[in-house]
Amino acid sequence: MRRYRTEIDNVRAHLRSLWVVIALQFVAIFALWFGWSQAPKQLTVHVPPDLRSGASLSVDEVPAANVYAFAFYIFQQLNRWPDNGSKDYGKAIFRISPYVTPRYRAELIADMDRKGRQGELAYRVRGVDEISGHGYQERRVDVLASGVWVVWLDLDLLESVKGMTVKKTAIRYPLRVVSLSVDPEANPWGLALDGFEGEGPRRLSVSERAEETEYEIPN
Repeated sequence: MRRYRTEIDNVRAHLRSLWVVIALQFVAIFALWFGWSQAPKQLTVHVPPDLRSGASLSVDEVPAANVYAFAFYIFQQLNRWPDNGSKDYGKAIFRISPYVTPRYRAELIADMDRKGRQGELAYRVRGVDEISGHGYQERRVDVLASGVWVVWLDLDLLESVKGMTVKKTAIRYPLRVVSLSVDPEANPWGLALDGFEGEGPRRLSVSERAEETEYEIPN
């Protein structure tokens, strides 16, 4: 009788140990579910264009080449007025609004209103393009702080009114770029233009345009 009682006690002890294991498994499953539920639904990773030597990336790291490409693309879209600046400028501001900070958007709207009052937009066609030989180099992107950059764009600006060229010049634009990930659906880049840095745009001299390697981008 004692032997049977011992066996029953052993079975009961084994059952208790199994219940402990089951409880631990439930705790582990709950912890995994909670971690999964807290994970971001979307993740943006900026991959550098040159991967010949490989790359080690963190989620919040943006390569300088990607910052430059973003600034050039968005700024070019902002300055694309294919038919009539009095309509196209406003459409461009609205189209790129997810890619600019609220402060810069307000500046653009004020600039549009000022140009409209002065008659500088009616029937005006505008476009900008990168000057040949003045493309991306590491020195064209300055890091001011974590998530803040200045991109130096050298662009040809061409404007015409009713088919007549009224402006054709080379300009250096110091564009401020900041991290802005408030709406990944509308802005998957996680970056935004924040206006001009320092004294703003300036015209390039003939020598600066012709011999890009002869001058240095100011810091």
